Amino acid sequence: MPTATLTKKKAGATSAPQTALRSSFTIDPITPIIGAEIGNIDLGVELDEETFKQLRATLVKHKVLVFREQDITPAAQVAFARRFGVLETHPVFPKHPEHPELVVLGGDASKPAQENIYHSDYSWREEPSMASILRCIECPAHGGDTLWINMVAAYERLPESIKSRLAGLRAVHDLMPAFGGRMTAEKREATRRQYPMVEHPVVRTHPESGEKILYVNESFTTHFANFMENGEIRVGFDFRLAEMDLLQYLLRQAQIPEYQMRVRWKPNTIVMWDNRSTQHYAIQDYFPAVRRMLRATVIGDRTF
Repeated sequence: MPTATLTKKKAGATSAPQTALRSSFTIDPITPIIGAEIGNIDLGVELDEETFKQLRATLVKHKVLVFREQDITPAAQVAFARRFGVLETHPVFPKHPEHPELVVLGGDASKPAQENIYHSDYSWREEPSMASILRCIECPAHGGDTLWINMVAAYERLPESIKSRLAGLRAVHDLMPAFGGRMTAEKREATRRQYPMVEHPVVRTHPESGEKILYVNESFTTHFANFMENGEIRVGFDFRLAEMDLLQYLLRQAQIPEYQMRVRWKPNTIVMWDNRSTQHYAIQDYFPAVRRMLRATVIGDRTF
């Protein structure tokens, strides 16, 4: 079990550091394939460097980390997230009034939220996100769970005949299918100029673990960029239908329960996940009850 030195100073606070506390965090796997509950840790406390390194390695290994009873401030959430890198500012979602790095997620009693689609955050960026840190502020008594999916396993367990078809294949990712409908025509035009469509490998490599990852998602992946290079074409629809069939087959891999884990939210639960190797799906089975979340997202690297 890893040993940690925690400096008793609330992240984002101005008070002087208190006495150092010796502690250790526990790791309790959620499924054999993805996720772990992390205990005996306070994310509102400034972690020493060794603890931080151990926590990052645990994230890469388990891909999703669940922390319970984390009654921390928005400033502390931002400070914790910044330990992992520069934070994103979302161009569409509402933001916390004091911390624009925090996205405010959730509808209200008149309008349900719309995150119930399999996706990886910010895959539409040239440098997709490294990780997201989501804290539950308010959640319904029943329902509102979130699923996470191990996309390393989704790739590893593909038939070899499919894997061979994916070699060198690139996919186009676009924020407009998910967010364009929320904008005016003028806003769509401006957003398109700022965030053009991007290409990523269909099978990307994790920059820390070296794992191969199936990297397409139904929220942002629109088509393959170079599908025609990989086969002979008799007539046009041969190419188009084969491309659509393959893409739909790959998108369905995220729906396989054996690759998934599920979190039941409680107030002050924080979940951190590796966006490079996972997808997630926020179940909308609780409307008109309300679920409110704050999310920080860390910018990642170019895919390869």
